[in-house]
Amino acid sequence: MKTTKIEWTDSTWNPTTGCTKISEGCRHCYAATMALRLKAMGIKKYREGFELVLHPETLNEPLKWKQSRTIFVNSMSDLFHKDIPFEFIDQVFEVIKHTPQHRYQVLTKRADILKQYFATRRVPTNVWLGVTVENPKVKSRIDYLRDIPATVKFLSCEPLLEDLGSMDLTNIDWVIVGGESGTNARPMKEEWVLNIEKQCRIQGSAFFFKQWGTWGADGIKRNKKENGKLLQGYVKQEYPTFV
Repeated sequence: MKTTKIEWTDSTWNPTTGCTKISEGCRHCYAATMALRLKAMGIKKYREGFELVLHPETLNEPLKWKQSRTIFVNSMSDLFHKDIPFEFIDQVFEVIKHTPQHRYQVLTKRADILKQYFATRRVPTNVWLGVTVENPKVKSRIDYLRDIPATVKFLSCEPLLEDLGSMDLTNIDWVIVGGESGTNARPMKEEWVLNIEKQCRIQGSAFFFKQWGTWGADGIKRNKKENGKLLQGYVKQEYPTFV
């Protein structure tokens, strides 16, 4: 059941909303813009805008979804924000454990806290863990992720802001790449994307090119729908293989 426009997932679940910016990938955060829009619309859940808020009342939402789906956890926040108590994260993962029919994708920029959390806990088998890697300065996030025993480990290189250079994709199952969207979007170059794709091929990681964003492969700024998702004339959207 597809309930979100995010191409690589089916649904979103936000037991927390709001966040704070910690790296260049956060500069033009889509979630911050959307949260302020939802606040202006009078949506109760976003009455605090993009301030971090826990929503325990939403914890049981996935229990109502009987049909199997892939769920992106906290599309409007970061589950491993420093101000979210581990006790609350425990409650999130309890719900995940009790809904084995679903697959949950948890993506964070706070890889150090992710590793700290799972140092004393097991990752449920229906969880995919990922970190955002938007430029070379944050490639260390991959090292925090790679040794955590999760069914699927993935990278989100979106928005891709620079050439990432050489990457060690050991134990990384999936790499998502995409350009930035919005009025102030920064351009993404084709050679940066092809560099990642080549390394995925060599090292055995699935490669998923999501979109060009506001800047096309030709370096022209236009509507992201016009720029599309073709890479050298092809749709390249692989998914990880898992048991």
